[in-house]
Amino acid sequence: MAGEGAKKRVLVVEDEDNIAIALDYLMTREGYDHDRVANGAEALPRIRATHPDLVLLDVMLPEVSGYEICQGVRLDPTLADVKILMMTARGSAIERRKGLALGADGFISKPFELKELRAAVRRLLEDGPPAEGADA
Repeated sequence: MAGEGAKKRVLVVEDEDNIAIALDYLMTREGYDHDRVANGAEALPRIRATHPDLVLLDVMLPEVSGYEICQGVRLDPTLADVKILMMTARGSAIERRKGLALGADGFISKPFELKELRAAVRRLLEDGPPAEGADA
């Protein structure tokens, strides 16, 4: 658990290396501690072990989907304060509703602008969850 003034910890769950490299760069530049998991099956055990402040979670992953991981986090009361920002290349309204219904704190479509992602990450880590319907 992060104490006062401690760096925020972000876990990137992304199987595509090129996207993960961009996310790694952004998290480093923003000053967050971060780690990466490239496989859906490894995500929940890592989340439970490290208790990150935020999970950047791809929807389409090998073995276990981002939706299943999101649901697993939300069903675990010890992880209630972990924020989840879901990312998908299939950014339809249906995908967004499904992610938010399963407990995601935000949803971003790929390809995303780094500025847009930075704003979403900051909003979740610094300000808490957005007001209902705030993310267009």
